Amino acid sequence: MSELAVIGASGRSGAALCRALAARGRHYIPVLRRPEAWAAQGLPGVPRLADLQDGAALRRALAGASRVVSCAHARWAPAILDAAEPGAMLVLMGSTRRFSRWPDAHGDGVRAGEAAFLGGGHPGVMLHPTMIYGAEGENNVQRLAALMRRLPVAPLPGGGQALVQPIHQDDVTASLLAALDLDWREPETMVVAGPEALRYRDFLAAVARAAGLRAPPVLPVPAGPLRLLAPLTRWLPGLPTIGADEIRRLTEDKAFDIAPMRQRLGVAPRPLEQGLAATFGQG
Repeated sequence: MSELAVIGASGRSGAALCRALAARGRHYIPVLRRPEAWAAQGLPGVPRLADLQDGAALRRALAGASRVVSCAHARWAPAILDAAEPGAMLVLMGSTRRFSRWPDAHGDGVRAGEAAFLGGGHPGVMLHPTMIYGAEGENNVQRLAALMRRLPVAPLPGGGQALVQPIHQDDVTASLLAALDLDWREPETMVVAGPEALRYRDFLAAVARAAGLRAPPVLPVPAGPLRLLAPLTRWLPGLPTIGADEIRRLTEDKAFDIAPMRQRLGVAPRPLEQGLAATFGQG
């Protein structure tokens, strides 16, 4: 048993990880649902097909794997624990949404997956990334740039004073690679984030600069009215859809200590300006 299996290999983080593994000449088994999605990646590796809801198929896909990395939602941790070989080391993707005080299905799923992992007996780590930007096909900062192209002002709850700490996809990939190379003795969790937290209004201005735009003036607005208006964005041409829950999350700080990421994984995340320059094709 010496294989490495990558669950969710055709997704954004999964494909980025497989690309990095292939560049290092490391063999891996991509595990996914749709073969056409894997073929579109143009990456080496013969996929094993499994729906995470199908325990028997997932067990077959993970057969012989001593290390399993999952880029699927953390809510699937119980299924992965059940299907993995006894004693296999797991590296799972979570999310810092598990720390949000606002209940929602995403955060609840991460908390449930984390609890199952910590009590499941497999050694390894669940990495909780903050907002990820810079991946192929991701639209976090691109959506913000699209909004700033259309809006004369930036209406932000509380004036955008809440803190954010976004992380570039390449640093998430580096963290996954480093975690795979460590010998974890028990299940642990770790936050992976950018080098420092900044106010959301300053993050917005940095995105505007990287996109070659003028940052619109910030208009402080109470979160309640913004949440009521958010669903209307789906009907407005030229504007990305914004959910009411996204507005609510803009009111809480998302700032984290990344000393364990630096010390144990050996990953020093890139500054935001550098990451945004690469994202918008300037670096």
